[in-house]
Amino acid sequence: MGKDIENTGDVPEREVISWHALTVDECIAKLRADPDLCKKGLTSSEAARRLEEYGPNKMSEAEKETLCQKIWKQVANVLVCILVVVALVSAARGIVEQVAVEEPNSTTILTSWVQVGLIVTVITVNTCIGILQEGSAEKAAEALKNMLSADARVIRDGKEMMIPAIEVVPGDVIILSLGDRCPADMRVIESTNLACQEAALTGEAVPIDKKISVIDVPQGSNPEQIALGDRHNMTFSATLVAQGSGVGIAIATGDETQIGTINKLVSQVEKKKTNVLEQIDQVSKLLAVLILIATLTTFFIAFFAAEQSAFEAVSTSLVCCVAMIPEGLEAIVTLVYAWATTNMAKQNAIIRALPAVETLGSVTVICSDKTGTLTQNVMSLTAFVTSNAHYKFDVNATDRVPTNFVREDSYLAERAQHQFKRSVSQVIKDGANSGAPRKGHIESSNHYSIDTSLHPVEVEDGAAPSSVPSDFPFPIGGSPTSEWVKNALSVGVLCSKCVLGENGGREGEIGNPTELSILRAAYFSGISIESLKKETPIVAEVPFSSEYKFMATVHDTGDAENYDVFVKGAPDRMVKLCSTQAKGGVVTETEPINSNYWIEKIAVLSSHGLRVLALCRATVPKSSVVKGENLGPEFVNGRPEMQWLTIIGLCAIMDPPRPECVQAIREAKGAGVRVAMITGDHKDTATAIGHMLGIVDENYPSAITGPELDEMSDEEMKDAVMTYNVFARASPQNKIRIVKALQAQKQISSMTGDGVNDAPALKAADMGVAMGKEGTDVAREASEMILADDNFATIVTAVKEGRTVWDNLRKVLYINTPINNAQGMSVLFGLAFGLNQSPLSPIQVLY
Repeated sequence: MGKDIENTGDVPEREVISWHALTVDECIAKLRADPDLCKKGLTSSEAARRLEEYGPNKMSEAEKETLCQKIWKQVANVLVCILVVVALVSAARGIVEQVAVEEPNSTTILTSWVQVGLIVTVITVNTCIGILQEGSAEKAAEALKNMLSADARVIRDGKEMMIPAIEVVPGDVIILSLGDRCPADMRVIESTNLACQEAALTGEAVPIDKKISVIDVPQGSNPEQIALGDRHNMTFSATLVAQGSGVGIAIATGDETQIGTINKLVSQVEKKKTNVLEQIDQVSKLLAVLILIATLTTFFIAFFAAEQSAFEAVSTSLVCCVAMIPEGLEAIVTLVYAWATTNMAKQNAIIRALPAVETLGSVTVICSDKTGTLTQNVMSLTAFVTSNAHYKFDVNATDRVPTNFVREDSYLAERAQHQFKRSVSQVIKDGANSGAPRKGHIESSNHYSIDTSLHPVEVEDGAAPSSVPSDFPFPIGGSPTSEWVKNALSVGVLCSKCVLGENGGREGEIGNPTELSILRAAYFSGISIESLKKETPIVAEVPFSSEYKFMATVHDTGDAENYDVFVKGAPDRMVKLCSTQAKGGVVTETEPINSNYWIEKIAVLSSHGLRVLALCRATVPKSSVVKGENLGPEFVNGRPEMQWLTIIGLCAIMDPPRPECVQAIREAKGAGVRVAMITGDHKDTATAIGHMLGIVDENYPSAITGPELDEMSDEEMKDAVMTYNVFARASPQNKIRIVKALQAQKQISSMTGDGVNDAPALKAADMGVAMGKEGTDVAREASEMILADDNFATIVTAVKEGRTVWDNLRKVLYINTPINNAQGMSVLFGLAFGLNQSPLSPIQVLY
């Protein structure tokens, strides 16, 4: 029984190749393949040779413990050894009495064998309890294997074919389509709007756009320090294609993939005992010495003072020995654990390994993943900004009513404090809308990001206030009408190919989460999305591209002469294409655009870690568009009049914090438990969420990234984990180093997570906690506790229960040990003060 920690055993080294930093031709050369690989793929004979060389595309299994090994781990301690010696001596005494003595004493024979039976029963029961309650480390690896693809579409011998994914080898050319699971780590060679959902692996809440160009590595930097989420020309095994299609070359299979690396970290574990079990071990060693001294003293007194025979003296000394052994201690500890486990299960905290209950009570730092744990893992529209107002949206709404929008002009009205005195471009560059590369960030995962290096965004003469009356069209504190919401958000609903999930949820949803957030807000405002699409059929479209960062659709709204054009895109580019703005978001009333106002609003929202999307519309003559036509970007940004759109508003989007987490973190702080956030997301987004949750405060005011941690020595790492509460762009290896650095600082750490990338740290931490609903099977199997309701606040309740268990177990040690010692001393001192026989028999002691 105990906690798994990483095994530091030797792992065979392999050549480290930074595939993302190589051109396609360089990758082909590294793979020792033909130059025309992209067209013809591997030959069947070459694929067979590579399969022999690299092995099947599956992850190796950790060596499983045999039943004998499990039994030995339970019985290999000093006290059990003493009990075994006692049982052997009792058995020998019974045999000698029966065979060697002329007139055997039937009572002596009976008590000897009963004593043997009782000792064997105690050892067997304790061993069975320990084996049954011990968490299975192999299950985490099994869960990882279940995530792998079953089949793969490849090009071999110049032909497309389907093969079992286990037969994929490095060098295979693999074709990916929407909904496919990547069968291997691949270098992308063709991308048609390809994007992969990598949240479970990297922590990114949105799909990552894929491209074919080489990832530029900052001068002097190690290419391997580029975070997985920033390797946009790579796809990774077990991740899903969420958008578009593409072709890639397999560069790693099986254990050499990123998920294979995680499998190694999860599988190669050894045991680390909890505080109580360590204390019991220490007490056991001390008791063993005391018992040995007491046993020898009793033997000499019985043999010389009480003049017992040698066999009787040995038997009497063993009574003292058995009396002092706390043979029921492990069973009592197990019962205390089981009682607490039952109580916690009623409160949605499911304990997988009993000692974890006690560990919870000792936790001093909770290291939590952000996406899906502290946040909802659902990109949500949190605010809609018009020319004169801010409308706050209730992201936790369940009723479909327009009152979920409330006008609250003070909400997100000013920049975040740390961005007050900075330029607009600098604020955007540091925020969630940044498209500028920086250390640890190759590109923003935001499809509609702003690249301030190419498109500087600044307020020209200061942001002038809007001229629209302050109470138009709805007063502060009021809610808009259903018609207003429908008109305002129709751009985001109609200019989209996304499909909303059942009842507005995530189940069955298709498309980009950023765009889905607008559909979800419209749905929960009472808008019938299907009816709106039927009423306003699409005529033509400009498909989205990361080059121009907008999408446009042309719709027939019933007007005899004109079509309506709906455009959504990166806000900086949209503002430059607008000549007018909708007054207060009312699409039928327009006025000249106040560009400075909108640019400042973009900066304000960006400073709070929000993604910003602009919604615009216009009209064009029906004669200018052919139905079914695929339009180019020049339809929007290449018109003679240039500025021709009307901006309706800005959508502020984020993966919001779980509402219950704020209070839970406050309670944890009050109990002396620190909460740290470890995520694969961007630094500024993580910092913004940290501010909202109360994780970032005056004691821990800033954040640090994974690439920065990679540069640190172990000693610097120890200082960093005590200085920062937010760790962004963290890799699985970073998470393990963080946990181990905390342990080196004498901190008892708990790791909370839901993704595949959390599994190694869940194993390494003193206490691993996984999500039961949104969490992956891998995370659940790697943890000691599962939150059935995915509620971070449940951890606080569990910590309270754990502290009660810790207190009860200490009481057990304080009471049980003196009682056992008193029994043994009664035998010793009874003989010392003149008794000829032991006052207690072994059977009395064991009963």
